[in-house]
Amino acid sequence: MRLLLAAGTALVVLAACGGPEPEPVEEEQPVGFTNPVVDRDFPDPAVIEADGTYYAYATNSRAGNVPVMTSPDLVTWEPAGDAMPVLAPWVTGGRTWAPEIAVHGPDRYVLYYTALGTASGRQCVGRAVATSPAGPFVDESAEPLICQADAGGSIDASPFTDVDGARYLLWKNDGNAVGVDTWIYAQPLSEDGLTLVGSPAQLIKQDQPWEGTLVEAPFLWLRDGTYYLFYSANAYDRAEYAVGYAVCEGPLGPCSKPSSAPILASSDDAAGPGHCVLIEKDGRTWMVHHAWPPDSVGSALPGRTMWLTEVQWEDGVPVLDGPRASVAALP
Repeated sequence: MRLLLAAGTALVVLAACGGPEPEPVEEEQPVGFTNPVVDRDFPDPAVIEADGTYYAYATNSRAGNVPVMTSPDLVTWEPAGDAMPVLAPWVTGGRTWAPEIAVHGPDRYVLYYTALGTASGRQCVGRAVATSPAGPFVDESAEPLICQADAGGSIDASPFTDVDGARYLLWKNDGNAVGVDTWIYAQPLSEDGLTLVGSPAQLIKQDQPWEGTLVEAPFLWLRDGTYYLFYSANAYDRAEYAVGYAVCEGPLGPCSKPSSAPILASSDDAAGPGHCVLIEKDGRTWMVHHAWPPDSVGSALPGRTMWLTEVQWEDGVPVLDGPRASVAALP
């Protein structure tokens, strides 16, 4: 990533004959940036803001079980270690995926993550707690929070807090691992965020041609009274992977898909964009997502890098122009 500095020089031309020579006047131009903002393997990114610093978390890599990076501005990022250096008793290491954070207070953060359950042999969802957004997050549970072993497992947990403070968790049953439907589920959480309460609701499944055999990576966003469910679909290691959205009546649905096409798909600059979260900065909405270089989809190096794409809202419809390597203005 590099900043794009664009400073133009305009000439002030005086209309009066015989006037003084034109003098150059510096004209301020927007300062942009280039994607990816993290140019190494950093898949399934999730970002929160705490005390003026942004924290980004990703699927496990050589950087740790839950690699974490920090930034003052969403564009320049520095490694900050492993947010969860010790895994829970129910976990077999090496497949710790898609972490997302719920902020409960200045000294309480809950991490929801996917990991391989030793007993089930399937990917399951757990939760861990820390007093700092950088961790260490600790999960001493003997069992996962969710593990739909008969439905392929459970992955891609994403927390949501409604305007009334009620908390919910969204996730996907990993049905494509066993050849059954994939559903995005939602269920209420206890106030402390550690226990599911009530009953789960099925929100959407794969039912459009572009989605292939799966939907996954849910992220719920509330704007002007409308609940937008962003999700990814198709195979993560193919250029057909993309982001779509549904509109829901509430966190537990029902939901419908307004469009039969994705809103963020492969471009000349990036392939297979997906697994997104949204974050608002200075009144503008940004989608944080991963993507492959177009010429190395599915390759271990550089892997899935982290990108920023602005979300414009046109009559309540999210519109994205991207992914683009060159972005005209900073967040």
